[in-house]
Amino acid sequence: MLYVVATPIGNLGDMSPRAVETLRQVALIAAEDTRVTRKLTAHFDIRTPLTSCHEHNERGKAAQIVRKMLDEGIDVALVTDAGTPAISDPGTYLVRECAENGIPVCAVPGPTAMASAVSVSGFDLTEFTFYGFLPREKAALREKLRGMAGTQGAVVHESPFRVIRLMEEIAEVLPEALVSASCDLSKLHELTIRGTAGQVLEKLKENEKTEKGEYCLVLDLRNTKKEQPALQAPASAEAEIFSRLMAGQDLRRAREALAEKGFRKNEAYAACLRVQRFLEDYCLKDQENREPE
Repeated sequence: MLYVVATPIGNLGDMSPRAVETLRQVALIAAEDTRVTRKLTAHFDIRTPLTSCHEHNERGKAAQIVRKMLDEGIDVALVTDAGTPAISDPGTYLVRECAENGIPVCAVPGPTAMASAVSVSGFDLTEFTFYGFLPREKAALREKLRGMAGTQGAVVHESPFRVIRLMEEIAEVLPEALVSASCDLSKLHELTIRGTAGQVLEKLKENEKTEKGEYCLVLDLRNTKKEQPALQAPASAEAEIFSRLMAGQDLRRAREALAEKGFRKNEAYAACLRVQRFLEDYCLKDQENREPE
């Protein structure tokens, strides 16, 4: 059995008795960072061996752990540094590898920053999308933000060192969005800032401790509107006339159709004259280039 065990996101008092018992009973704990998890296990007097399973080695390590589970018939627990594994954290490959090899996977639920942030946001969201960490590159970030417009809500994670930059982009791309920005959830100095994107941005800039603590942002996007796709540039008056001539209309009807489409009458008339001269010149040159019979 693989147990996916949620661990505290800050306050050790949030560690459930079931999580403690599970970590004690399994034969091995697969941890994102063994140094971080060792502090947790020491606090709860858990003496189970640890092995690393992080984003840089997870693909290869997952296969090794599963092979060990199958060969030795052991149970393993999966944990990350904080919160629930495989949600914007390593663990997906190990869960998938177990499932594909017929090993049962069991959740031991507990703390997660995403649910905690939504619960204290005050936003009445019947649905929301979890995006994890957004792109760092400006163009990709803006494209992602524009794609969020017109939806109900979104939840994103951000580093304290990039949260102001992210909020600047949100304030510019989604100025109508309401934001609840939480950091240090469950810790002594837990803080949640709420308001419009611009208001939250200003409060973050004013806070001397902004660059301390990971952020989880909840966006209420119900007042935002998705951008309409840019209209194609209208065809030139001459192109419209040629198109209508090819469809069997004469110059007079083509000119009338241009006016109906919004072209000014004098513009439509001038375009018809230019097309007429072009056709006359073309026909004259064509006759001149023909060989005499």
